[in-house]
Amino acid sequence: MWKTGLLLLFWGLLTSSEFQQEATEPEPRNQPPSGKLDFGYVPQGVYKTLAYYEPGVIGILFHMVHAFLYVVQPNPFPEGKASLVQCCFDPENIVLTLQAIYYETGFMVCAVLGLLFMVLLPLVGLFFCLCRCCENCGGEMHQRQRKNADCQRGLLTTLLFATSLIITAGVLCAYAANQNLSSQLEGMKRLVSSNLKDLQTFANETPTQIDYLIAQYATAKYTVISDLDNVGPLLGGNIHVELGTEVRPALDGVLRMAGAMRETKEALENVSVSLEVLQEATGKLHFNLSLVRSSLNRTLNDPGCSDEDSDATTAQLCRSIRSSLAQLQVSANFTRLPDVNNQLESVNQVLKTGLSDIIQKGFSSFNDTPGMVSDQMRNVVEGARGMLDVISTNISSFSKVFPVHSSLANFTNFISHTQSKIEDSYPEIDQIDFYRWICCIGLCCMVVLILAFNFLAILCGTMGYDKHASPTTRGLFLAGCFLFSWILMGVVTATFLVGGNVEKLVCEPFHTKELFKVLDTPHLVNPEWRNFIPGYMYNDSDLDLTGFINPHLLPIYTTFIAITYLYRLAKMFDSVKIDLRGIVLLESEGKQSLIDFSETGVAEINYAAYLEEVNKGVTQVDLLSYTNELEAQTDLMPKGPLQTSLKGHANSLRQIHSQLVIPMEQAMSTLNQSIRLLERTASDLPNKITDVLKTIEAAQYLISQNATHVVIQETEKYKQTIVGYFRQYIEWVRTSLTMEVAACKPFSNIVDTVEIVACSFLVDSLNTFWFGLGCCALFLLPSIILSVKLAKFYRRMDTEDVYDE
Repeated sequence: MWKTGLLLLFWGLLTSSEFQQEATEPEPRNQPPSGKLDFGYVPQGVYKTLAYYEPGVIGILFHMVHAFLYVVQPNPFPEGKASLVQCCFDPENIVLTLQAIYYETGFMVCAVLGLLFMVLLPLVGLFFCLCRCCENCGGEMHQRQRKNADCQRGLLTTLLFATSLIITAGVLCAYAANQNLSSQLEGMKRLVSSNLKDLQTFANETPTQIDYLIAQYATAKYTVISDLDNVGPLLGGNIHVELGTEVRPALDGVLRMAGAMRETKEALENVSVSLEVLQEATGKLHFNLSLVRSSLNRTLNDPGCSDEDSDATTAQLCRSIRSSLAQLQVSANFTRLPDVNNQLESVNQVLKTGLSDIIQKGFSSFNDTPGMVSDQMRNVVEGARGMLDVISTNISSFSKVFPVHSSLANFTNFISHTQSKIEDSYPEIDQIDFYRWICCIGLCCMVVLILAFNFLAILCGTMGYDKHASPTTRGLFLAGCFLFSWILMGVVTATFLVGGNVEKLVCEPFHTKELFKVLDTPHLVNPEWRNFIPGYMYNDSDLDLTGFINPHLLPIYTTFIAITYLYRLAKMFDSVKIDLRGIVLLESEGKQSLIDFSETGVAEINYAAYLEEVNKGVTQVDLLSYTNELEAQTDLMPKGPLQTSLKGHANSLRQIHSQLVIPMEQAMSTLNQSIRLLERTASDLPNKITDVLKTIEAAQYLISQNATHVVIQETEKYKQTIVGYFRQYIEWVRTSLTMEVAACKPFSNIVDTVEIVACSFLVDSLNTFWFGLGCCALFLLPSIILSVKLAKFYRRMDTEDVYDE
């Protein structure tokens, strides 16, 4: 009763709104797994009772008796409507009565045989004595001489001796059972005392276990408080993550566009600088190439090249050089390319707005979502903390009001009083056991007396027999007794019916658990009762004791359900309104900056003209290759003023290449890269910026207008996590109350002890006792017959047969 009430306490206090809503919602909600709480181990009492019995050697006799009873009664234990118990309560049911008779057939046959033995044996003995008095039935006092007399006497003696040995074994079996029952009396006392001590341990340990269950509420409470204190990182962080799937790509797009602005500025600066350098260098290169070309023309007009007396090779070389002078021209014309100063100035004006800083503000504003949630949840957190303290106070106060300790104290007093009464009855039990032992020993002594006469007769007949002595002069001894056998069989029959039926109807089905199935059978004792125990205890047989709530505890249960603190806590979270409209992803200056960037004129640059001039190269011919070829031709000329002059011009061209052409090529490479970068950036720039603005507007609209769904979803998950801690605590309390608190081990030991004492100590010993005496009673009958037949060889006769030789 008190365990049920305690379970209701925890269930009532910790029942929250989502538990009630689960009963009304059409579809269950997916609940996130909350952190696993460790409530430790409920302290357990140490129970010393070892409800186990090993009979030892006498167990062989017990198994023999069980085998004999199985032969007598091999039918399965009756169940349900065929139960013998129900037959006892409904004797007018003919079908059940016939089934009970069929079940008891073996016992009834044995009982009838025993009764016949008890009735017929004294009558047969009486008629046998009267018959012998009339000198019949072996009563004739005349000794007849037969050739096989010695063989008959030996055979009868052997059979009587074997029969006496079997009777001796039966007496020893009965004596062993009698002694076993007396010797187990002390063990029974130890078991009873140990079980009572375990019950006291149970009563003393249970309040400690209950206090431990109550104290572990703090584990769930402080875990919840920790989550409430971290509501920003937990709830706000989850909201931030969910919104981040849409917001971060939008901010990243704006950030990339800001990077494109900086790259555009750098590229425009490179174009502007490179263009100025190339324009200036082109003029210088043109001037220097003109000078070199003029000088070469004057040198080639030297008489050494044009005289008829000059070497033919030289003249040919001069003509070749003169024909190549036209190649010494500037190829690219950068002076006609427009500058990009206007575009550069526009981009610089756009960059003055600080778009990168504006974007960082947007990131910071969005990343501050946990802080905003924490600030807006501060009142809810404070209210929840106070409510948790109220729940803790009510649990503690209710545990003091609930009469667990007083009930267990009364139970302890009851145990102590019961133990005192049991110990006071020990002397009376010992006295009863002594009387029982005396009676059993008396029965055994009756059989031992008969055995003593049998063995004494066999000994005297064998040792004192003289075949030459005349039957008219020898002594007389008659072994046989009809007096004790019927008394012995009466005791055996009575104990057999009691002990055998108890073994088959109680002990054996108890051991195989069939007895519990019978007790669970509906409408067994009373046809109108579906369940016997609730019908007997609460006068309501339809109650199901599994999960049953004691009616006396319903007012307390209803009171604490009405409190519903956690229902209010859940309502707090249901009413949470988190406003994220304070998050601004991109200010208006940033949006205008993007629009202005699309209007900087970068897309209007004539990229084709730039690329055309860049692809031409600096000069029409590779100046360095031309110089090397000129030097090679000069080396073929004879040494002289002409060769020296041409080598000087080659050196001039080499200087022009190193001082003007190489820097121009580097500037052209830079110009080429910058132009191509600008071309890629300017490609469909307005549409790109429009897409970025649409994306950032959609993300801003999601935060400002449509974030409610995400907030509700994540708040529900957070609430389920908080409630999950209490659900774990409730489940742990239920499991502990069912499996660990006030464990049924002491009561299970009591049931096992009752089975050991009643079945192993009493019933097995009783059955072994009648089994031994029954063996004696059965074999006393052939013992009497053999003794009577053997007596005629030893008793004194009046006459004998005499044969003359």
